[in-house]
Amino acid sequence: MKLFKSSDRWTNVVILLTVGLFGLSLAVKGFTHELFLEAGVFLVSVKLILMAGRNAASQKQLERHLNQIKALLASDTVPGGITEETSANTANDRIRQIC
Repeated sequence: MKLFKSSDRWTNVVILLTVGLFGLSLAVKGFTHELFLEAGVFLVSVKLILMAGRNAASQKQLERHLNQIKALLASDTVPGGITEETSANTANDRIRQIC
């Protein structure tokens, strides 16, 4: 079951557990001054989950860019009349186009 599109199974477990415990604490303690403490703990959990999701998305993007750079460097062949410096500049120009 995919609860959230960008999260894995353990993140879904943590989200459901956090929401369940928050609801249980509201039922047990009621809407007293301790509600702010419970809400704070809940918001910290949500923030950590969001940061983990953003980190995973960033990691995928970096991995995709590195794979593109590897492909460019692997396909870069040096013809006989071109010096090493010229081919390095060509590869650098291709890498700059990706980023």
